Amino acid sequence: MAPQDALLGWDEDANAEAYFAFTRTHPMYDTTSRDLARRGHLADASLVVDLCGGTGATARAVLDLLPARARVVSVDNAAAMQRVGRRTLTDARLTWITTPAEQLADHLQASSVDAVVCNSAIWKTDTAAVFAAVAHILRPGGHFVFNVGGGFAGIRHPDELSARTGPSLNTLIRQVVAETHRYAPPPGEVGRPPKLPLETVTKQLAAAGLTVVDTEVTAQHSTMAEKKAWLSIPLFSQPEGDFTHAQRMQILDTAYARTTPDTPTVTSWLVIVAQRPDAPA
Repeated sequence: MAPQDALLGWDEDANAEAYFAFTRTHPMYDTTSRDLARRGHLADASLVVDLCGGTGATARAVLDLLPARARVVSVDNAAAMQRVGRRTLTDARLTWITTPAEQLADHLQASSVDAVVCNSAIWKTDTAAVFAAVAHILRPGGHFVFNVGGGFAGIRHPDELSARTGPSLNTLIRQVVAETHRYAPPPGEVGRPPKLPLETVTKQLAAAGLTVVDTEVTAQHSTMAEKKAWLSIPLFSQPEGDFTHAQRMQILDTAYARTTPDTPTVTSWLVIVAQRPDAPA
């Protein structure tokens, strides 16, 4: 379920509520959040940042692994997303900061953070600026753990290649809109170089003073029903163009009717663990 590059709309209440409902109903964000949290070396952490934390799905996973006295700061630039999170996630160890990821270092002390975790969002930021901000707040030896959607990283897990049993829901949407509206959606990212391949990430991290210590291509297994729920969130609804949300939902329903709900789908992720090197002796 490679996420589209939705940059706008996160600070709208309807999107925030729909996104939160998805995270609580379907396993995608819980699974990816727990995967990142377990890679963050959190057993002895005192302060962890959930970067681009949205409504708190990743913060929940981090809190489950932290010592009782540790703290989590969830950082996001969308107040609407954080309003939902504040209402539903009331752990006293969690605080919220509303700010762009690029301005992270303006709100936390230098070398004060044990780990930074960022789930399903880093490609929406100015990564070079964000990496520099993360390096500033991480303590020596601290870890930065994040993932990049397979489409943006230019990678595909073998499971994604072997699981293809028919056209994707996005492909079916394009077919339906061509048939019913005589409209050809723009080609989007097809044929373009990946936005954030590992080589680019590694260079930008190194420029910020961070070292890549581990990478893995993982597979998120899901179903066509979960994909439909994802595409029902206004932020991610398809196709592009001059369509109302109601029209997009009608197109989605028509496309989905051509599938089987439990048809397996696989999304690839590039998971990266970086570290601020220990200070010289």
